[in-house]
Amino acid sequence: MGFGSSPMDQCCAIFFILLTAVGLSQASIHIYDQNPFREVGNAYLLSGGSEGIAASDHPHGRSIIRFDNITFWRSNNAANVGLVQVIIFEAADRDNIGGSAYGGQRSICCTSDLAKLEGCKQGEVISTPSASDKNWPVVLNIYFKENMLSTHIKNSKEVNIKKTGMYNLFFITCDPKLKAMKVSGRTVWRNPSGYLPGRIAPLMKFYVFMSILYAILCAVWVFQYVRYWNDVLLLQHCITSVIALGLLEMTFWYLDYAYFNSTGTRPIGITTWVVTIGAVRRTLSRILILSVSMGYGVLRPTLGGLTTKVLLVGVTYFLASEMLNIAEYVGSINDVAGRARVFFVLPVAFLDAFLILWIFTSLSKTLEQLQAKRSSTRLDIYRKFSNALAVTVIASVVWIGYEVYFKATDPFNERWQSAWIITAFWDILAFALLCVICYLWAPSQSSQRYAYMDNKGEETDDEEAESLCRETPKGSIGLVEQDRKDGEASDQEEAEEGKRE
Repeated sequence: MGFGSSPMDQCCAIFFILLTAVGLSQASIHIYDQNPFREVGNAYLLSGGSEGIAASDHPHGRSIIRFDNITFWRSNNAANVGLVQVIIFEAADRDNIGGSAYGGQRSICCTSDLAKLEGCKQGEVISTPSASDKNWPVVLNIYFKENMLSTHIKNSKEVNIKKTGMYNLFFITCDPKLKAMKVSGRTVWRNPSGYLPGRIAPLMKFYVFMSILYAILCAVWVFQYVRYWNDVLLLQHCITSVIALGLLEMTFWYLDYAYFNSTGTRPIGITTWVVTIGAVRRTLSRILILSVSMGYGVLRPTLGGLTTKVLLVGVTYFLASEMLNIAEYVGSINDVAGRARVFFVLPVAFLDAFLILWIFTSLSKTLEQLQAKRSSTRLDIYRKFSNALAVTVIASVVWIGYEVYFKATDPFNERWQSAWIITAFWDILAFALLCVICYLWAPSQSSQRYAYMDNKGEETDDEEAESLCRETPKGSIGLVEQDRKDGEASDQEEAEEGKRE
């Protein structure tokens, strides 16, 4: 009888296996500091961790789960002999834990009825050998001696992993007298290549790849930037900052993962720095795109009254993004409860949606103004820019839908080996959009041609007609004759138009 025999059993199974389940722990060294057990069905248990581990028989790159100084503490009221069991099983074998008598409610611990039906030992966890390996799931029995308030697992005891899979560890007792029990110590989970959890291990190589791409983009951009220094626009200074922050972020992510892989714990200092750099980059990128969409530097020299609003949105986005990233990456992800994480995700999602709406509304107005001015060169650039943004937004929506589908259809994280792609996609998409922006606004001899022309008038690319005003020595204003395309306006209309200008 498996966990999936009925909808209720399936829910029980999900709750049992995913107690830590806001997301898997990102620390391969799981520390327990007097963690209490909780009641689930007829058992009392504590989740010790859940990680994807790749198999290896290499002597210098073994995959293991090691117990260091694991000690169980019970209350003074439980002074008799007691049993605690440590269960390690692969997610694919989740149906081998627990049982149900006569198709009723599922039990983790063996009852008198189950002892008769399935031959299990009453008062112990029901564990059926795996079809692929009779030695799995692994069950370790730890006994309390009479009148002893603590007991422990043999120090540095190791469990070798010889099959690639998603492994779960639970501390379980079926004795109600031990329900107030607590555990201290730590478990060490190791993959063949190091301590990085299997689902994020590929990201270390990915960030090396991204660092190289950013370095190439940075080199090409700086070459053009220095070559045409006298023609560089303020907009291009901002783009330079985004590229530099991107390079720093990818490099620091690699250093963070490399340290994590070699020690088994995340370096709080480096991780805090990298998430802060990432929050600054994302904020600056969004403000840059919004400003460009408003025509800053092209149709207007400043944002005018919108400056305060743009800065306010930028600061708010930075704070929301920073809090989310710190909660998700600094330390173990198990430290954040599900509702708490949603609390941090929702503000960022809301601000992103608000910025997208604001960007496309502003971009539409800018395109209309450029079309009215018949500035074909700038109009062409902005059309390409709007197309790139549209593709980015569509790709983002599609990927969010896929991410929801991916997580909804994999409640036990059995597709952990491809989970890293979810994170990697967003970095690739951001880099691709940055490359498009760099291409459209690359420093060149004609950079000033796209800049705001002050109030002396702006040349169009379709005709040479222009309206100029010049001041006479006496202070009167003479109107220079303006060639109109349709040639139908009268001299009086031209004079009135000149005065309005």
